[in-house]
Amino acid sequence: MSNFDYKLLAALADVIELQSFELAANKLFISQSAISQRIKSLEEYVGQPVLIRSQPIVATLAGEQLLSHYSKVKQLEHELVPILSPDKPVKPMKVTLAVNADSIATWFIKAITPVLREHLIELDLIIEHEERTLEHLKRGRAIGAISVIEKPLKGYRSFDLGKMEYCLVSSKGFATEYFGNGVNQNSLKMAPAISYDHKDDMHVRYIAKHFNLAASEYYCHSVRSSEAFVELVKQGVAYCLLPKLQIERELSSGELINLCPEKELIETLYWHSWVLVKGVNRKISEQIVSFGRDILTVK
Repeated sequence: MSNFDYKLLAALADVIELQSFELAANKLFISQSAISQRIKSLEEYVGQPVLIRSQPIVATLAGEQLLSHYSKVKQLEHELVPILSPDKPVKPMKVTLAVNADSIATWFIKAITPVLREHLIELDLIIEHEERTLEHLKRGRAIGAISVIEKPLKGYRSFDLGKMEYCLVSSKGFATEYFGNGVNQNSLKMAPAISYDHKDDMHVRYIAKHFNLAASEYYCHSVRSSEAFVELVKQGVAYCLLPKLQIERELSSGELINLCPEKELIETLYWHSWVLVKGVNRKISEQIVSFGRDILTVK
């Protein structure tokens, strides 16, 4: 296939991003019927649907492949324009990254700060569970991702960042109330836990491995915030798995206690980026890999 009309790809990208044909049309300064025609023309060109007109609007597999291609082209274009047109006003470069909540709460922001200070970047962070971040690369929503999956997607490569150490923690008062006779099957069935969401299986895997309990045998709050995890545990209303890196001070002071120091969980994190990444995006990748390896190296 050759001679892509990138106006059609831009229409697809905007409809998916804004979740609205009307808003996408407004952004492109065209009518809603015109943007519908662009999507139709794109579908006729590739010979199959590129999106599913539902709520939410989602890209088909073909649509995801087109979005991934378009995002890469936009990356290259942004790097090329200042070279070819040095007098043209510089627009912020939009950089979308898919990152797990625990990395955001611990080391990731410090990793990318130097690049944000040096370059004009419009950052968009997609906070996602570490087992699902690669879906955003596949769908063309992000140009880089942190994942626990090592194998890269086609056209991407992965870098070992290091290991995130987790421990099962609670406040002293909570441990006294629920785990006075130890952490075991009986006590875990009565103690409220916390997980990121219903798809987060880190806690489920941990409890199943060490205590042979299924998720249906105990109850668990769903909280989509790593910082909220810490606050709920400190308030003495739940226990959960937390990165040691995030609670070093609380563990040192005794505000939180490690319930099972002999049963800690270690997850290896990987950075995924496009094989042909260059310019600012390459700097971002290099900074993330360098900083991550320094912070996440198990001493």
